[in-house]
Amino acid sequence: MEFRYLGRSGLKISEIAYGNWITHGSQVEEDAARECVHAALDEGITTFDTADVYAGTRAEEVLGRALKGRRREGLEIFTKVYWPTGSGPNDRGLSRKHIMESINGSLRRLGTDYVDLYQAHRYDHETPLEETLRAFEDVVRQGKALYIGVSEWRAEEISAALKIAEERGFDRIISSQPQYSMLYRVPEAEVIPLSQKEGISQIVWSPIAQGVLTGKYLPGQPPPAGSRATDDKSGADFVKAWLQDDILARVQELKPLAAEAGLTMAQLAVAWVLQNPNVAAAIVGASRPSQVKDNVKASGVKLEEDLLKRIDEILGDVVLRDPAATQSPRTRP
Repeated sequence: MEFRYLGRSGLKISEIAYGNWITHGSQVEEDAARECVHAALDEGITTFDTADVYAGTRAEEVLGRALKGRRREGLEIFTKVYWPTGSGPNDRGLSRKHIMESINGSLRRLGTDYVDLYQAHRYDHETPLEETLRAFEDVVRQGKALYIGVSEWRAEEISAALKIAEERGFDRIISSQPQYSMLYRVPEAEVIPLSQKEGISQIVWSPIAQGVLTGKYLPGQPPPAGSRATDDKSGADFVKAWLQDDILARVQELKPLAAEAGLTMAQLAVAWVLQNPNVAAAIVGASRPSQVKDNVKASGVKLEEDLLKRIDEILGDVVLRDPAATQSPRTRP
């Protein structure tokens, strides 16, 4: 396992991070989830990403129990706040009230005194940005989080936060967590250039495009039994956006390139996002330990420029690049 600095900070994280969105507490039973976490640890992963909203807060609990007894100083635990975690009008968003209450709930469920990174899961259009940033600053000052990041924020939103932090002397955002893959390159136009300039790293999710880049979904054929596309609990709505014959046919054309590089399709997909120097880590999930062991082999892989160009030629215009695809709800969900 190789490690990279997170933003312009001294924190190093494993370049393959383990995430438990739509798996722990929902798709995967706890025994299997624990086996996946332990496999990640055995393979050298030290960075674990979750969120209070995953599986209705159960994902944090499952991860906390799976990590219990491990040396806390040897781990980097990330979580997030924004989406609803209750039925009240203040059980959502990035108000001071919700942030201060949510960090306490996350720490309790994770069984830890602090998280290494606390992330705003979306931008809150209903809360003054200074209120949000001041609350995050207080979370850091109280020792409940060490660093602050965002997820799925647009470049102009990140820029506005940096300006307030500079004016008020708040801790700066050091990370951004966008969706990013061979098929979804939305951050490249605006978020990544700004981040490179400002010392912010990307921690990217869905590098395998919900499993589509493994090549297991075939054009003109129904999804394989037991796959994510057939399980409403495991994010079927997310993967269905990629289940178009044109996209699937082009993904099949990547198989010879993966073989040429001595990689599985999943390894090629994870290695591809790690070629971007602004990416600190690729988040991978798993429903069984073998998937973890396969994905970590992408760590340290260097892809030739010619191979990267051929990937671009094959995928062509099916790649999504429009920065407008990054959207936060105009009103709190």
